[in-house]
Amino acid sequence: MRAKISNDGSGDMRPDIAESWRRANLAGLDPTAPFQDPADVEIDTESSLLVGAAPVLDELESSLRGSSYATVLVDRDCRVVRRWFDDRRVGERFDTLNLRIGASLLEDTIGTNALGTVMETRRSIAINGAEHFAQSLRCFSCYGHPIRHPLTKRIEGVLDISAKINKASPLLPPLIARAVHDIEQRLLDGSRASEKSLLAAFQVAAGLRRRAIVAIGENIVLSNQSASDLLSAADIALLRVLMDGPTTRQDSKVELSLASGQPVKIHITKIDGGGAVLRVDPCSSGRTRSVRRSRSNLASAAARTIVAGEPGTGRTTRARQLAARPPAKLLRPALALVNGRESWAQDFQNAVRDSTGSVCIDGIDLLPDELLDLVIEAAGARDRPQLIFTSGPIRGLTGRAALLAGMATQREELLPLSVRRTDIPEIANAMLRSIGADKSVHFTPRVVQALSAQSWPGNLRELNAVIEYMANRRTVGGLVMDDLPEQYRSVDPATPMAALDQAARDVIVAALRHASGNKVKAARALGMSRTTLYARMRTLRIATSDAWTS
Repeated sequence: MRAKISNDGSGDMRPDIAESWRRANLAGLDPTAPFQDPADVEIDTESSLLVGAAPVLDELESSLRGSSYATVLVDRDCRVVRRWFDDRRVGERFDTLNLRIGASLLEDTIGTNALGTVMETRRSIAINGAEHFAQSLRCFSCYGHPIRHPLTKRIEGVLDISAKINKASPLLPPLIARAVHDIEQRLLDGSRASEKSLLAAFQVAAGLRRRAIVAIGENIVLSNQSASDLLSAADIALLRVLMDGPTTRQDSKVELSLASGQPVKIHITKIDGGGAVLRVDPCSSGRTRSVRRSRSNLASAAARTIVAGEPGTGRTTRARQLAARPPAKLLRPALALVNGRESWAQDFQNAVRDSTGSVCIDGIDLLPDELLDLVIEAAGARDRPQLIFTSGPIRGLTGRAALLAGMATQREELLPLSVRRTDIPEIANAMLRSIGADKSVHFTPRVVQALSAQSWPGNLRELNAVIEYMANRRTVGGLVMDDLPEQYRSVDPATPMAALDQAARDVIVAALRHASGNKVKAARALGMSRTTLYARMRTLRIATSDAWTS
């Protein structure tokens, strides 16, 4: 007989449960703490998971009526997208615990549970009563089972059956396994149905006209010979952006230029169930322009440059300085969110169409993959303008952003102010002059000492904000300690960290920032286990909030 589990996780546990408790403890969770209110996230009620699961769960829940059981479905981010119960007391308990739609049930949020632990271990598990890490969950016994897409093998979600009893029924595993199997089959059927519709539409379009026809779905691209001869990989990526544009019309038209410079007209027809068929018609009046350049210009264009560093280190300013070939065009990824990816893609195509000048992309680590594909294609071309990229620390880049950074033959990595303390007096004086302060305004030695003692997590932006604040308080004479914001008046710098530890800390903080604070993703990007990541975070005094410092 197993010993009772104590509040701190000691006692005789099953190995899976003991390991889960250890992860929760390393995450710094308190088993007595209340759960946070769910984040205000938008749940896609038309997602393939919910559409596929709805009829299966309707039938399952109908068979469970009158029992003490409840069901919970989470998506691949382990957020609750559906819950069911017919016992009012269970519903009230869920609400009291904030287990509402949108709530995150990841292990590093609420500890050991039959949904988050399944996401962590990638296999089904039963969590009985006191095996839950959070004390508030120990009145439940639960059984969770992963839902995998039969084609991609990716976990699309987890289905859980719970009850306010001490031990789950042995009948639960086969019951929930059958329901999950039916959901997975519906996911497969849904994929096949959408792909069949797309294929049928493509065949009709390709058979009627001898024109370039492309069909693009979530995981499929079809093209006839005319399209294959006309379009490059970058063109296909651009067409995918157009297909996913914000327009709600079933049919739309747009004019643009391909990577070759060939102007074309695109006729987009969206297909019910997902995807679109696109007809690409070259414009008869368009001619590709050939630009002659000297050997020195070719060498200049061949140099791709990246300026990397933490936010606020002056990446954009330095990139402008490196733009050796006017005119210079600056493209910000944020505009893809404001104006749409289609608009950003067209702006980029227009910017690189002329082989003269310089194009700076300010923040390649913020671009979505389909737009990065366009940039990568352009970066590999010979006939192009000077390209300059900015990004976060290079060691923190992953995926296509890392590939694009690797194409840069010239690199500059700007250091944070925390490791440039000796430069702070000179930088501060330059900032004071740049904002137009009177020539008599200067820093007193005590203020210089205080400025050099700060850690400056916001780097140059933060320092500049403090300088502007001080200049507004005193228009002539020496700036004294009282002119500083109160939180900056310390003259005792924090105990400096060894260079190697500081470098390790910077890498981990960058990975956390890139993963939006998700420790599982950060650990995977760093090539370490989450347990090791937690240990390093404690040793290097890294709080999760550090990932959001800007």
